[in-house]
Amino acid sequence: MSVLISAKHISHSYGKTIALEGINISLTAGKSVAFIGPDGVGKSTLLGLIAGAKKIQDGELTIFDGDARLKSVQRVLQQRVAYMAQGLGKNLYSELSVRENLEFFGRLYGHDKAERDRRIVQLLEATGMTPFIDRQAGKLSGGMKQKLGLCCSLIHDPELLILDEPTTGVDPLSRKQFWILIDNIKKERKDLTVLIATSYMEEAEQFDEVIMMDNGKIIAHGSSLELKKQCNVTDLEAAFIAYLPEEKRKNHAHIEIPKRDLSTREIAIEATNLTRRFGDFTAVDHVNFKIPTGEIFGFLGSNGCGKSTTMKMMTGLLPVSEGESFLFGEKLIPGDMKNRWRIGYMSQAFSLYGELTVEQNLQLHVNLFGLSGEKAENRLKWLYDTFDLSTYKNSNSGGLPLGVRQRLSLAVAVIHEPEILILDEPTSGVDPVARDNFWALLIDLAYNHNVTIFITTHFMNEAARCDRVSLMHAGKVIAMGAPDDLRKQKNAQTLDEAFVGYLEEAAVSQAPPKKLEETTQVIPQKTPDTPSPSEQPRFFSYKRVLAYLLREFLEMKRDPIRLSIATLGTSLLMLVFGFGITMDVNNVRYAILDWEKTSESRAYAEEFMGSTYFSQQPPFINQSDLVKQMLHGNATLAVEIPPNFGRKLRRGDRPEVHATIDGSVPFLAETIGGYMQQIHKRFINNYNLSPKSPVTVESRYIYNQSFESVNAIVPGVMGLLLIFIPAILSALSVVREKEMGSIANLYVTPVSRLEFILGKQIPYIFFALISFVLMFLIAILIFKVPFKGSFLGLCVGVVEYVIATTSLGLLISSFTQSQAAALFGTAMLTMLPVTQFSGLLRPVATLNGFAYWVGTLYPTTYFLKISVGAFTKGLYFLSLMPFMMQLSLFIPALLFLNVIFLNKQEK
Repeated sequence: MSVLISAKHISHSYGKTIALEGINISLTAGKSVAFIGPDGVGKSTLLGLIAGAKKIQDGELTIFDGDARLKSVQRVLQQRVAYMAQGLGKNLYSELSVRENLEFFGRLYGHDKAERDRRIVQLLEATGMTPFIDRQAGKLSGGMKQKLGLCCSLIHDPELLILDEPTTGVDPLSRKQFWILIDNIKKERKDLTVLIATSYMEEAEQFDEVIMMDNGKIIAHGSSLELKKQCNVTDLEAAFIAYLPEEKRKNHAHIEIPKRDLSTREIAIEATNLTRRFGDFTAVDHVNFKIPTGEIFGFLGSNGCGKSTTMKMMTGLLPVSEGESFLFGEKLIPGDMKNRWRIGYMSQAFSLYGELTVEQNLQLHVNLFGLSGEKAENRLKWLYDTFDLSTYKNSNSGGLPLGVRQRLSLAVAVIHEPEILILDEPTSGVDPVARDNFWALLIDLAYNHNVTIFITTHFMNEAARCDRVSLMHAGKVIAMGAPDDLRKQKNAQTLDEAFVGYLEEAAVSQAPPKKLEETTQVIPQKTPDTPSPSEQPRFFSYKRVLAYLLREFLEMKRDPIRLSIATLGTSLLMLVFGFGITMDVNNVRYAILDWEKTSESRAYAEEFMGSTYFSQQPPFINQSDLVKQMLHGNATLAVEIPPNFGRKLRRGDRPEVHATIDGSVPFLAETIGGYMQQIHKRFINNYNLSPKSPVTVESRYIYNQSFESVNAIVPGVMGLLLIFIPAILSALSVVREKEMGSIANLYVTPVSRLEFILGKQIPYIFFALISFVLMFLIAILIFKVPFKGSFLGLCVGVVEYVIATTSLGLLISSFTQSQAAALFGTAMLTMLPVTQFSGLLRPVATLNGFAYWVGTLYPTTYFLKISVGAFTKGLYFLSLMPFMMQLSLFIPALLFLNVIFLNKQEK
């Protein structure tokens, strides 16, 4: 066999963390290779580099006789390699059905409809997934998700299949079916190379070669038989321990589990017909068990079978739908803090504060549980000694080795001396030595301190250490008893085989229509019309654009919240802004304090009564009444007519009037002051006193003669909303894939950056145009804003503008990794420039320095000229043309920036 993969001195780091250090391997074509080791040793990084999903930092990597750094070789890899990232269904789209997921990948690889249909039928029949073809991927079980992920990976006839922990979190039966499927693939395609990372040692035994990794290095490489023989051991886990560095295994000892009788002990936990429903879905269905004090009780089952829900109900964290649970004979009441003090909980994610030291984490929890004085000191000393944490006392917990973090998390869980300890997959991802050391602590707590331990795990060798185990499937307990008894009942060699037997009995109705052992043609067979990788379009394919475009539309259709925001969000905000934001000052509440009460003072008061801008209130009685009414907001304007007002008027003098204005809102106060001056001027002119004023200034208005603010606000709000929501939605659509892990499909499939961007962008352009139509109708029909200019010009400007705004959102997504960051960043980079620098409130020409350049280089500036020009100024198409041409320049500029900054490989 020829060498397929050759790695020399490969190193990779994430900041200061070294993931790979000087890796050297040579793998031949047609082999199956398992990479084993705990989390964080570099397995996923190495597989990601081989798949082309990650960018090479140091070293040489040759695949298919080509340098993996070269773009041309990367394009070859994208056609000839299939890659499933770590995690259940990470390469799938949960809102899409089984068929739609497969069609998406078929389009990415250039298959026409007939070819896609042929391959989909063949793959689903081979995996027993045909009955679920129209089920959404998010509603599949863990095992079915992995089968579908494998089908999606195989749809393009790969020559190298890379699977990163494909069975982690999957029940034993689904794992068995998955590996039978892989075996059938290998039998059919002798030249297919399969690379798999796994945390299950028994799975690795079936592969041609095993690569053991620790701390970013390869510590052993060979067949499982050779590796075991060299170490003189009978199982691969023992061989792995033997190959670990001396400092990691020096304190390791084989754990012996003595038999004991717990039948006479007090019952610590009891569940009677425990049931939990979420709507029509029953997550836990009439579960019953009794756990005596000091027992180690294992809870086994696949993801989604109801284990965590049962645990939460038993501890009072979740109310029950039916049934009861008891702690030490007392009925458990949800939310009862007394019972929570009797329970310690350790989550799979280790609930520690990474920025705090070991000592600070322990001291924090000592304070939380109210321990103090000598009792606290003695407890901390016992924790340091028992869990061997003294060496790490001043180290930040976030930087601790995984095994040490595990011990610290357990110490935190038992700091208050709980009688019951609940552990949710506490050993996931740690190496066998750390796992054995952890179990030694658990056995000490249970055997010597009578702590009742309730533990979930996916490792059968751990389950065998429990006093009893409960096997759970689809919300029901299908078997319970001592591990050895369960094994004997099924005539099985191992507990794993026994669990598979129980699951097969429980899942008869869901069994595949064919036995996987008898399945043929797992990989779709090529037809004469099937394009080869060299025939696929290299730089641009409308089919790949269409694949992302259709997928985005389907996801929007299945997500009513996103769909509502995309279509109706702008309309709702348009109504809010249109009615809520106004610069019109009408119905000003005023009252008059008339000290003279003559015909002249009454005539002056009548000037206000005839104005539509004022609303008369009862007159003030005196000065103190004026102050009181202004203080309570009953009047915004107080007009005080002084004594001798009429006498001065008759003499031809200019009488003074005192106006008191509520200045809490400066803009409102300034406008009211202007109104007051105009009324006073008009009254004086009516008494022929104006000749003393040599010049009269008369204002004339164009483009909004009625001077109604809604005519200016509504066209401006369109520009604000057509950048705010479309940009946010387009940014979130990419960042959401980063969070879910499906962004790996961009890295390892033939889709180009331009195709990805267009496929993502076009749906949001479409929804933005729908939003514009709705906003236009609202402006015309509800706000009665007159439209005087070119509708065609406005439409062209809108199309250009939403292309630019969705491009801006996609550009922001290139620099953010979470949806929260994308949402905040996009909101800040749209709202602030639009409101402050684009001419919405102040002309750009009046700005200076940085503000001026932001306004000049921002697309909203030019769209506002188009929108206000078409609505208010009545500009025709040719008059709007300069603004449209300026706006059009943003489209290629932003598209170019998107292509440049979008990563096609993870760094």
